[in-house]
Amino acid sequence: MPELPDIALYREALTARVVGAPLTEIRIDNPFVLRTAVPPIAEAEGKRVRAVRRMGKRIIRVLDGDLFLVFHLMIAGRLRWFEAGGVPPKRITLARLAFPAGMLAFTEAGTKRRASLHLVQGDAALAAMDPGGLEVPATDRDAFAARLTLENHTLKRALTDPRLFSGIGNAYSDEILHRAQLSPLALTQKLSADDVARLHDATRDVLSEWTERLRRELAGAFPENVTAFRPEMAVHGKYGKPCPVCAAPVQRIVYAENECNYCARCQTGGKLLADRSLSRLLKAGWPKSIDELG
Repeated sequence: MPELPDIALYREALTARVVGAPLTEIRIDNPFVLRTAVPPIAEAEGKRVRAVRRMGKRIIRVLDGDLFLVFHLMIAGRLRWFEAGGVPPKRITLARLAFPAGMLAFTEAGTKRRASLHLVQGDAALAAMDPGGLEVPATDRDAFAARLTLENHTLKRALTDPRLFSGIGNAYSDEILHRAQLSPLALTQKLSADDVARLHDATRDVLSEWTERLRRELAGAFPENVTAFRPEMAVHGKYGKPCPVCAAPVQRIVYAENECNYCARCQTGGKLLADRSLSRLLKAGWPKSIDELG
């Protein structure tokens, strides 16, 4: 799922290409993607784009007439820009938006169709879609701590809850927790003041560093190959590979459709966290520490 750094770069790229221009035509290629009926989607045609915003992991195009097009990419949704005459991939394209300078295609790989497009009118309707997560880069330590400890959840769950924090998902939460040297299963209300301070600093630093890294790589181009797995990441997607800090093999916890990656030596004092499926299968044979892996 694209997270804050990727969404921020999408917003910048779209701002440079469509703000001030009219949306000349919108085509819905897969009716499932459109989740609203009032106002009708045709109302967006001909309207000028006044701004492009980010709301959590959603991308918003602000149109004349107090209209807002809200794109939620979910896991496999992506945005692709085509210059005039370009043809988007037919099988995975959900919607096409035409502008004088080119076409924006809203695509989604796979068959689950989780990505969505809403057209809403008025600030109140837009605000109703906001899950309310804090923007950590603009939040001081006290506000961060207050939000983090509202309820007693694991750090992994708290960081990825869009009602608590904005724009953080599976990938960057792994990187943040590794940077902060905290276990993904540590409970939020059991953290020390020093733990919270490290987590706040790590969250701000990881998000800002990755946004700047991606910005440098793009150099003004439209984001392509947006992925949650990048070779420069410390632990996310690196199961079995050496931690860049201590060289211990990166571990994982598999749950539902996700995988949490962590370094046992850096984050859990050497303790291996129980995998819901494999640890149940092995039971007493499940290793308790990184040293038992040999």
